[in-house]
Order: sequence, then C-alpha cells, then structure tokens
Amino acid sequence: MAITDWPEGERPRERLLAHGPEALSDAELLAIYLRVGVRGKSAVDLARDLLQRFDGRLSTLAEASLEELASVSGIGMAKAAQLKASFELARRALSQDMATRDTFSSPGKVRDWLRLKLSTRQHEVFMALWLDAQNRLIKADELFSGTLTQTSVYPREVVKAALAHNAAAVILAHNHPSGIAEPSRADEMLTRALKEALAMVDVKLLDHFIVAGNTTPLSFAERGLL
Repeated sequence: MAITDWPEGERPRERLLAHGPEALSDAELLAIYLRVGVRGKSAVDLARDLLQRFDGRLSTLAEASLEELASVSGIGMAKAAQLKASFELARRALSQDMATRDTFSSPGKVRDWLRLKLSTRQHEVFMALWLDAQNRLIKADELFSGTLTQTSVYPREVVKAALAHNAAAVILAHNHPSGIAEPSRADEMLTRALKEALAMVDVKLLDHFIVAGNTTPLSFAERGLL
C-alpha cells in the first residue's frame, strides 16, 4: 500500500508536521527523504530495507560508500548521492557549530561528530581537533592512520601541526575498529607523551576520545587519565 493510501495521521510527513521530527522513527525520517518507494514497497518499507542492510545503524549508513548505498534494491545512484549529501551536511553543520561556540563546553556535540566521522572506519585513525583560545574549532585534522602506537604517532609532528594552526588547545581522538572502547596501555602512554610535548609549546590537551562502534566515545578526561 502506498503511503498516500495510509490514514493521514499515520503518514510520516503529516506526523512530522504535527508532532515534530523527534516523534518519528529512523525509518520514517528516511522515508520522508526518499519520498517514494518502489513497486510493492512504500517509502517506509524501502527505508527499513536500507537500514537493515547497514545493521540498523544510521552511523553505519552514513559511512557507506555510494556504491554500497546504490546496491540496495530501489535506491540507485541518484538516491545514494542524495543520502551522502545529507550526511555530509550533518557533519558540516556540527563542525560549523563547534567553530562558533566553546567546543569543550558541548562534549555531546564533539562525541556526536566523532562518532559520525570515525565509528565505521576499518582501520585506526588518529585525529586532532585544534581549538583557539575560546575553545572554538579551528580545524579537524586526520594526522595518522594504521596501527597507532607511541612509535607511529610522532609527538613532534603533532606539535608542528599545533603551531601551524596557532592552536591554544586540542582535543585528540582515535578509533578502535574492534568495537572495544577501553584504552590500552599504549593509548595511555601515547596520551601522556603528547600532553607533555604539547605543554612545551603552551597548547593544552583538553581530552582524548576513543571511538568504538556506535557506543558513546570514551573520554580520557572523565576517566582521570589526563
């Protein structure tokens, strides 16, 4: 049955207009974006198929390639491109918000951005969020990738990047593709080495996050590890 044949109070768009986007499920929100379904499937059915293909997680869907999205029956390259554009807009909106506000006073937004950026990476990525004196985002840098240890993440390169951006502070982050957010002994040693190196050029390390899957990123500061 097409959505236009549903009772008006059950249609996603009408429900959004009446109750706001928060009242809708992930599938219903996606259905509004997809607009139409395919033969035998409503837009909601198609949205459910899309979510199921990516483990029911919007974060996994957001990181899927154009080819992976287009391979879902009923999506195609045009809809895949629209979806990629929408997720990129969400990332940019979060980045712009962090650039105009005290980033460190909004740890939830930092976590959301990092989860969108790193949660589905298949290899380890080490990032630095360079901040000005008001803790506003200057730039987010992917500095290193691969197996991250104290010997592969070079403190002098991190310091050079801090000076290049004229940063006053930094939030570090890396992901654990294993899905386990617990910091290793190597993670703790690396964080201490970087904190000491950055302190020599008056750049304050505010936090170091570990992103693992769709769980809440772990904060070194909250764990008392800084």
